[in-house]
Formats: sequence, C-alpha cells, structure tokens
Amino acid sequence: MDKTPISDAMKASGNWNAAWDDAASLDAGWMEDFLKMGTSAWQRNVLDPKTLEFIAIAVDASCTHMYAPGTRRHIAKALDLGATPEEILAVLQAVAVLGIHSVALGAPMLVDEMKKRGMPVPASAETKEKTHAVL
Repeated sequence: MDKTPISDAMKASGNWNAAWDDAASLDAGWMEDFLKMGTSAWQRNVLDPKTLEFIAIAVDASCTHMYAPGTRRHIAKALDLGATPEEILAVLQAVAVLGIHSVALGAPMLVDEMKKRGMPVPASAETKEKTHAVL
C-alpha cells in the first residue's frame, strides 16, 4: 500500500475534497503526487498564509472551478488570518474577470456570423473590428 502523508493530513484537517475519493482509491500514489504539486506553495512557505488563502479563494471561486466548499473554507481561513472583507471581495472581483473571456472570444464570432447572413451589425462592432485589424 502506498504511503499517503499529504492525503492523510488533508483528511485530518478537513481540507480533503470528497470528489477525490475514487481517484485516490484507484491510484493513491498518483493522488499523493498530485497533492504534493498542488500544496507545494504552502509547504515551502514562500508566500505568507493570507496571500495563499487569497490565491486559493481565487482558484476555487473561478468560473472554471467553482468549488463552493473550498471557497467557503478559504474565505473563513483568510478572515481568521486577518484578511478584511474588502480584501476578500477584491479577490473575488479580480477573478470574476475570467468570465469576460467568453464574451471577448464569442462576440467577434457573432459579428462574423451575422455578416455571413447579411444581418445588420451595430456600428460600434464595425468600428472595433477595424481597430483590431489595425492593431
């Protein structure tokens, strides 16, 4: 049986994600390697604990992750470490901009498809398209 000190510590501290249970039971060694990589910033003490909690909040709250239990746990820990609600809100606001990429990617495609169909394109979209072509 593989030794799993990181997994064991995460389970004992309440930081284990139950969604990892199946992967850990199938390959405990791989899960341990994954967790070693994912927790290296905490283990090396390069960043202060509050900053690490801010990063964890950003990752867990991001539109590509949206892991509510982790977001809540890291918000609580950040507050316990002296973070202000304003700092945490700033982290959440900063990570919210990830969602804008969907619009930035899709809007020009929408304009292209509208043009292909002879549909009217708003003047501002035409102006931005010409500006982007120059850049």
